[in-house]
Amino acid sequence: MTAIDRLHDALAAHGEIRRDEPMSRHTTFGIGGPADLFVTVRSSEGLGAADRAARDAGVEVFVLGSGSNILVADGGIRGVVLDNRARTEHPGSDGLTFRLESGTSFAAFARKMCRAGLDGLSWAVGIPGTLGGAVVYNAGAYGGCLADVLTRVLLQDASGRRDWVPAPALGLVYRGSAFTRGQFAGKTVLETEVRLAPGDAAALVERAAGHDKKRLAAQPRGRNAGSMFKNPADRPAWKLIDDVGLRGARRGDAAISEQHCNFFVNYGNARASDVASLVEEAERRVFDQFGVRLEREVAFVGAW
Repeated sequence: MTAIDRLHDALAAHGEIRRDEPMSRHTTFGIGGPADLFVTVRSSEGLGAADRAARDAGVEVFVLGSGSNILVADGGIRGVVLDNRARTEHPGSDGLTFRLESGTSFAAFARKMCRAGLDGLSWAVGIPGTLGGAVVYNAGAYGGCLADVLTRVLLQDASGRRDWVPAPALGLVYRGSAFTRGQFAGKTVLETEVRLAPGDAAALVERAAGHDKKRLAAQPRGRNAGSMFKNPADRPAWKLIDDVGLRGARRGDAAISEQHCNFFVNYGNARASDVASLVEEAERRVFDQFGVRLEREVAFVGAW
């Protein structure tokens, strides 16, 4: 019996398990090979227990949120993918503070807060990820970011120890954190806590609608992972990619969007290798022509 076989039995108490599950079914790109074990958990307790069981077995763990902002390799993901659907919300007694399990939809929560007249997240109504993913990448848009409202997070380390960590200790920066810099390796986000401010519900809903309108006008629909690159300081990534002549470039069914050059799209049955080829071409051309090294915002995960 292999380690994966033994772990399958150990994880049965914590979630729904599938073997060799195609990750293309679970990513906004619609791309990705199979995960050895795919476990759906529905509470922070279940997430923590499954994470601990996998790590105790010496098996690699990848926590999946909404499947946005990632490109999974054609070879899939070795080890365990924890499909995080832990979404319970715990309002605080002050009416402004909320403790949220890390699988909570960021966009759905933001919209609910706008309707409730609580300010601080109207910019997030179009963010297609979870609160856990938003912590890792310090998600942001339209001049706002999670760091503006995040107060603390509940983390579990590889040994199973859990601690509430204050937001300033997370090193949150533009589209990055201690997680993306490798400083919190082995730590899993179980819960988050945010604090909002009183606001006017009608004004917040109107502001959110304005952000929706801008996003729909600027960004392509269909299967993609969001912005591929972070914006350099001097000019946006889309402009650099456009200026080197890559608008609309294709590799198989993968393409750089004609509408927005920082979006790479799957027009049919694109492979991860097709997307990666386009990404590398954009990086090479932009550096050769402008001396700018594009930094990826989308995470490349799995067996590359």
